[in-house]
Amino acid sequence: MKVLVTGGNGFLGSRIVERLIARGDDVTVFARSRNPKPETRNPCWVMGDIREAKTLTDAIATQDAIIHTAAKAGVWGKRDEYFGINLTGTRNVLAACQKQGVRKLIYTSTPSVVFGDKPLENADESTPYATRFLTHYVESKRLAEEEVLAANGVAGVATVAMRPHLIWGGGDPHLVPRVLARAKAGKLRRVGDGSNKVDITHVDDAADAHVLALDSKNKAAGKAYFIASETVNLWDWIGQVLKRAGLAPVVKSVSRATAYRAGAMMEFFYSLIGLRGEPPMTRFVAENLATSHYFNISSARRDLGYAPKRTGTAALDELFAKTVVETTV
Repeated sequence: MKVLVTGGNGFLGSRIVERLIARGDDVTVFARSRNPKPETRNPCWVMGDIREAKTLTDAIATQDAIIHTAAKAGVWGKRDEYFGINLTGTRNVLAACQKQGVRKLIYTSTPSVVFGDKPLENADESTPYATRFLTHYVESKRLAEEEVLAANGVAGVATVAMRPHLIWGGGDPHLVPRVLARAKAGKLRRVGDGSNKVDITHVDDAADAHVLALDSKNKAAGKAYFIASETVNLWDWIGQVLKRAGLAPVVKSVSRATAYRAGAMMEFFYSLIGLRGEPPMTRFVAENLATSHYFNISSARRDLGYAPKRTGTAALDELFAKTVVETTV
């Protein structure tokens, strides 16, 4: 199969590329820069920006399927950048697939598209989209996912949306490094009462899920799927991460309401003054750190044959074992 992976040099995208190459697929990576990491069999590389429709359309020609992982993530930044990459870029991918006769599009979404102002406990795919947005990321991804699923069947393209939650693992550039950085700086505070449960997804499980969606039959077309490795108590899990890193546990805490108000004030001043960087706290971060958000993945199990494999202390042990090796080589 000829498969193009947008963002194939990223944390998740590169894992997907590795799996496709290992099983013998003809893989093309579409990205803005080339990953210097050596591979047993290098994919074809096309340098480009998904906001540039012509370059993308040319790259997609002759492909059988597209896995679209490229996105601008994060909780803070310019609206135009989020909507340009996440929404306009996805529209360009859709249009190119329809024009070039691509049979299948697998889109990397996020569970945040249904995350509003209430906890999500064992939520399934019937949960309605959020109508209140605390970040440009969530709003742009929600609109993009909606358009991807609505386009299922147009020009013969089958579309599937994947919603992996809190991706982590070896090479993680976001979740674990951010936790460790704040802890080392003495700025990590527990938000809320510490009882909230969340789903976490090992990057290898997320990659496996995307490949399963690629191979899925018609029953997955036009659907979104929550993907996770396990449900954990967030602050207990963070405590395990800190322990393995040789850092002190979190002892200071702040209420959800206080963190939310602080986030709102920081967002206001950062916007007013035009400060660079990300505010130390935002409303979205406060909500995510204090509330439960975990999901029912039975649909992915049933339709895709998805079964998470990287869970518990073994997954954490593996992460820190690899980290030690990488920092000493």
